[in-house]
Amino acid sequence: MLVVAALSLKGGVGKTTVALGLAGAAQQHGVPALVVDLDPQANATIALDVGPTAATVADVLDDPRPSVVRRAIAPSGWGEGLDVLVGAEQSERHNHPDPSGTQLTRLRRALERLEATDEDLAGPYRLVIIDCPPSLGQLTRSALAAADRAVLVTDPTMFAVSGVQRAFDAVQAERARGNPELQPLGVLINRVRPRNTEHAFRIDELRELFGPLVFTGVLPDRSAVQQAQGACLPIQRWDTPGAREISAVFTGLLGRLLRSARRAELAAPPPTH
Repeated sequence: MLVVAALSLKGGVGKTTVALGLAGAAQQHGVPALVVDLDPQANATIALDVGPTAATVADVLDDPRPSVVRRAIAPSGWGEGLDVLVGAEQSERHNHPDPSGTQLTRLRRALERLEATDEDLAGPYRLVIIDCPPSLGQLTRSALAAADRAVLVTDPTMFAVSGVQRAFDAVQAERARGNPELQPLGVLINRVRPRNTEHAFRIDELRELFGPLVFTGVLPDRSAVQQAQGACLPIQRWDTPGAREISAVFTGLLGRLLRSARRAELAAPPPTH
């Protein structure tokens, strides 16, 4: 089970759009996936068209037992193969600026128990996608403590470089603190207008500073994104040229994630008996 965090420390760059696009790509390509909505705004939960649940991610962070996790997971309205650990405004109570080590590991423990349990859950999942809030409090750090990979999301604006740098530093800090498996998968640039000279300048700036960490494929600024989200549908099922262009980027991102996981499996030492 590969856990990826969609991360941005600058609001309004489309972090949830990336989490949803990756979830839609996983469903399209038959990869069983779970979306964990850690953002107290719970926009991913709304867009994924989830029904009522007896618990939410806030309850899981209170008590990460498998029974609580089960009550907080619901199938997405998008169809089979995609479930949601539902978000809620109440998760803000867990967003302490200086959390303890025990608080930071609750999400990781919940996901580990979800993977290990033999009870009748909708999984097993090959991919877990965590939609983080746009701040570096307990919630985002909990995601990084649980994740194997982080996708750093930005837009091509004046503040993009500082936002990506802070996100990259947060990943490196969490690696040093207690999750050495965590790696930045790359920087994904969203809402790009191809003929905008300011956007071109900022993209060049990002590539100069972060090199191959910046994905070659960028997400263009298309109204199809808002239209699909408003209809509670994956972008992969929104049949317009703009939607198809965006879907291709998410297919590439999914492939990169799965190849990364496969390389990690091959590099791992064999189990001892």
